[in-house]
Amino acid sequence: MDTSLEDNLEFAFAVARPDEARLKSPLAEQLLSFREFGKATQCTETIARTFSGVGIEVTTYVNEFWTARQRAASSLHEISYRACFKPQLPRFFIERLTDPGDIVYDPFMGRGTTVIEAALLGRVPYGCDINPLSLFLTRPRLNPPAPSQVVARLKAIDFSDADEFPEQLVVFYHPETLKEICSLKKYLLNRKSERALDEVDEWIWMVGLNRLTGHSPGFFSVYTLPPNQATSVKAQQRINERRVQTPPRRSVRELIGRKSRQLLSDCTQKIRQNLSLVGGQARLLAGRAAATPEIADDSISLAVTSPPFLNVVDYAGDNWLRCWFIGTEAGSVNIPIARKLEEWRQAMTDVFRELFRLLRPGGHVAFEVGEIRGGEIKLEEAVVPCGVEAGLRPALVLINDQKFTKTANCWGVDNNSKGTNTNRIVVFQNPP
Repeated sequence: MDTSLEDNLEFAFAVARPDEARLKSPLAEQLLSFREFGKATQCTETIARTFSGVGIEVTTYVNEFWTARQRAASSLHEISYRACFKPQLPRFFIERLTDPGDIVYDPFMGRGTTVIEAALLGRVPYGCDINPLSLFLTRPRLNPPAPSQVVARLKAIDFSDADEFPEQLVVFYHPETLKEICSLKKYLLNRKSERALDEVDEWIWMVGLNRLTGHSPGFFSVYTLPPNQATSVKAQQRINERRVQTPPRRSVRELIGRKSRQLLSDCTQKIRQNLSLVGGQARLLAGRAAATPEIADDSISLAVTSPPFLNVVDYAGDNWLRCWFIGTEAGSVNIPIARKLEEWRQAMTDVFRELFRLLRPGGHVAFEVGEIRGGEIKLEEAVVPCGVEAGLRPALVLINDQKFTKTANCWGVDNNSKGTNTNRIVVFQNPP
């Protein structure tokens, strides 16, 4: 990293690091003494076996390490993407395991939670995801425009200039709303083909993607599934019949402007300055997490990520309508889904081998996994040997134990039942 940039980051974030000595003490000591939400940390052991059958015991710390009672995360995070973690999770590890100017990486970037939080904390954000939508959702928030720029650009777009009108989509949209969506899609694809797409266009594209479907008047569509999943045309027809509903007229320009104001509400001048210090060094990739030759050896200080879990989420199926909006066939997005535990473990081992190459000596990986199939499989036990096989040392397991949110419940997830009821993070270290 450029020395002047590092100096600027150290200065910019010096006032934002209270009790630095405490945050830089060994992570295990911090977890053991953690009392911020009134609970004492419980210690146990995670028992795993290497691929050769050797037993491993990893000290495991259980507490409520982050909670809904904490300060709200930055408004920049408030876009929907199914199966994403809260910003407090990456922040917890970024603050404790890195310094301003360090590179923080997420090989399964998703909506970009780790990437955005790293940038907000003055770390250089790197990310990768095989889903091309991830770049559309993440990159614009590293260089957010001013609300006035968004308003001016929206006024300049001709929302009556459409070259297509996919009739099947009227189950989601009022015909006039669909025409506006098609006009916006045409404008953005033309700007892209002309190499005229700028940061304001990219922002509008991101917000448009986020407003395509949802279950409130803040979306372009009639009432449908939550905004992080698109149902099929036939399924939407059934929803409309059951609810006796027809798609209402929505203003695409107005809704994008409203959502933009909300997303940008926390973007003070200071935050914009901080983002600009690291945004130019950001590296966002579209591809496989196990093969990232664009990233140099020994360059990453910390990776914080959550991989796809054993066919729990169908990313391509959830995003078919978003793929249409960016001019991509959903079927052309090859997102492999591991359906058996051994397939998943082999895929994760390949990712860990790549992370071992990328991590600097002494660097860490915080690998968030879940408890799936009603608790029958605890993936922290399954993932420990994957990291060991790649050459990493399992330092500890952190279990953040807290109650479900309304979002979790809307997917039919209940405590001590199916789905993920805790954050379970295996922390590995690249031996110094």
